[in-house]
Amino acid sequence: MHKHVEWDAPGRDSVADHFAKHPERYVEPGAGDVLSARLGGMVVRIKVAAYVEGTSIGDVVALIDPVSGERMKSFGKLVLGDTVRLPDAARAFEPQPSDDPEQDDSDD
Repeated sequence: MHKHVEWDAPGRDSVADHFAKHPERYVEPGAGDVLSARLGGMVVRIKVAAYVEGTSIGDVVALIDPVSGERMKSFGKLVLGDTVRLPDAARAFEPQPSDDPEQDDSDD
Protein backbone atom coordinates (compact mmCIF):
# COMPACT_ATOMS: atom_id res chain seq x y z
CA MET A 1 0.00 0.00 0.00
CA HIS A 2 1.28 3.46 -0.82
CA LYS A 3 1.28 6.53 1.39
CA HIS A 4 -0.84 9.42 0.12
CA VAL A 5 1.20 12.60 -0.39
CA GLU A 6 0.03 16.10 -1.39
CA TRP A 7 3.07 17.18 -3.41
CA ASP A 8 4.11 20.83 -3.72
CA ALA A 9 3.55 22.37 -7.15
CA PRO A 10 6.89 22.15 -8.98
CA GLY A 11 6.67 25.73 -10.28
CA ARG A 12 9.55 26.71 -12.55
CA ASP A 13 11.19 23.30 -11.98
CA SER A 14 8.24 21.45 -13.56
CA VAL A 15 9.28 18.43 -15.61
CA ALA A 16 5.84 18.37 -17.30
CA ASP A 17 6.14 22.01 -18.42
CA HIS A 18 9.65 21.42 -19.75
CA PHE A 19 8.65 18.41 -21.82
CA ALA A 20 5.51 20.15 -23.09
CA LYS A 21 7.96 22.52 -24.83
CA HIS A 22 10.35 19.69 -25.83
CA PRO A 23 8.16 16.60 -26.38
CA GLU A 24 10.73 14.88 -28.59
CA ARG A 25 13.03 14.44 -25.56
CA TYR A 26 10.41 12.92 -23.22
CA VAL A 27 10.88 9.31 -22.12
CA GLU A 28 8.47 7.67 -19.68
CA PRO A 29 10.06 6.77 -16.35
CA GLY A 30 10.89 3.11 -15.90
CA ALA A 31 11.70 0.74 -13.07
CA GLY A 32 14.89 1.82 -11.32
CA ASP A 33 14.74 5.47 -12.43
CA VAL A 34 15.03 8.06 -9.66
CA LEU A 35 12.65 11.02 -9.87
CA SER A 36 12.35 14.16 -7.79
CA ALA A 37 9.44 16.09 -6.32
CA ARG A 38 8.91 18.72 -3.63
CA LEU A 39 7.16 18.34 -0.31
CA GLY A 40 7.09 21.22 2.15
CA GLY A 41 10.02 22.76 0.30
CA MET A 42 12.11 19.60 0.69
CA VAL A 43 13.45 17.60 -2.25
CA VAL A 44 12.07 14.06 -2.26
CA ARG A 45 13.67 11.43 -4.47
CA ILE A 46 11.64 8.39 -5.48
CA LYS A 47 13.01 5.19 -7.02
CA VAL A 48 10.44 4.03 -9.55
CA ALA A 49 9.07 0.49 -9.30
CA ALA A 50 6.26 0.99 -11.85
CA TYR A 51 4.79 3.62 -14.15
CA VAL A 52 1.04 3.53 -14.77
CA GLU A 53 -0.97 6.08 -16.76
CA GLY A 54 1.11 9.16 -15.97
CA THR A 55 1.95 8.19 -12.40
CA SER A 56 5.16 6.73 -11.03
CA ILE A 57 4.94 4.38 -8.08
CA GLY A 58 8.04 3.84 -6.00
CA ASP A 59 9.92 4.14 -2.75
CA VAL A 60 11.28 7.29 -1.13
CA VAL A 61 15.08 6.99 -1.28
CA ALA A 62 16.10 10.49 -0.17
CA LEU A 63 14.74 13.51 1.70
CA ILE A 64 16.99 16.52 1.18
CA ASP A 65 16.91 20.10 2.44
CA PRO A 66 17.67 22.08 -0.76
CA VAL A 67 19.33 24.93 1.12
CA SER A 68 21.69 23.02 3.43
CA GLY A 69 21.92 19.76 1.49
CA GLU A 70 21.16 17.90 4.74
CA ARG A 71 19.71 14.43 4.22
CA MET A 72 17.01 13.31 6.59
CA LYS A 73 15.43 9.97 7.48
CA SER A 74 11.97 11.50 7.80
CA PHE A 75 10.10 14.70 7.07
CA GLY A 76 6.58 15.21 8.36
CA LYS A 77 4.70 11.98 7.77
CA LEU A 78 7.12 10.79 5.07
CA VAL A 79 9.90 8.32 5.94
CA LEU A 80 12.66 6.79 3.83
CA GLY A 81 11.35 3.58 2.31
CA ASP A 82 7.71 4.72 2.13
CA THR A 83 5.95 3.73 -1.10
CA VAL A 84 4.33 6.72 -2.81
CA ARG A 85 2.61 7.73 -6.04
CA LEU A 86 4.13 10.61 -8.00
CA PRO A 87 2.02 12.02 -10.85
CA ASP A 88 3.95 13.46 -13.78
CA ALA A 89 2.44 16.89 -13.02
CA ALA A 90 4.23 16.94 -9.62
CA ARG A 91 7.65 15.87 -10.87
CA ALA A 92 10.38 18.51 -10.49
CA PHE A 93 13.92 18.94 -11.70
CA GLU A 94 16.58 19.01 -9.01
CA PRO A 95 17.20 22.54 -7.68
CA GLN A 96 20.40 24.17 -8.84
CA PRO A 97 22.77 25.95 -6.43
CA SER A 98 21.72 29.29 -7.97
CA ASP A 99 18.13 28.49 -6.87
CA ASP A 100 19.14 29.26 -3.26
CA PRO A 101 17.03 32.30 -2.24
CA GLU A 102 19.58 33.19 0.44
CA GLN A 103 22.34 33.54 -2.13
CA ASP A 104 22.84 37.13 -3.28
CA ASP A 105 25.11 37.93 -6.21
CA SER A 106 25.01 41.70 -5.69
CA ASP A 107 28.05 43.69 -4.65
CA ASP A 108 26.87 45.43 -1.47
